[in-house]
Amino acid sequence: MPNRCDVLGKRPGTGHTVSHSNIKTNRWWKVNAHKKRFWLPSEKRWITLNVSSKGLRTIDKLGIERIVADIRATGQKV
Repeated sequence: MPNRCDVLGKRPGTGHTVSHSNIKTNRWWKVNAHKKRFWLPSEKRWITLNVSSKGLRTIDKLGIERIVADIRATGQKV
């Protein structure tokens, strides 16, 4: 499962862990993404999206119909 949000397009970030002695090692900050099923009333079917926590709040605010329309406008298949 890719660690990417389908709604917002968030991807893992990279950077360094810096120790007390200022030694830098590479690390990742992963997205808090989960697979979630949503009911799409217009098509009378379930869709599965990989959604971050902020993406869930966006869906609550705007509605699943508008989010799916935006995803399809970018050319992704839902």
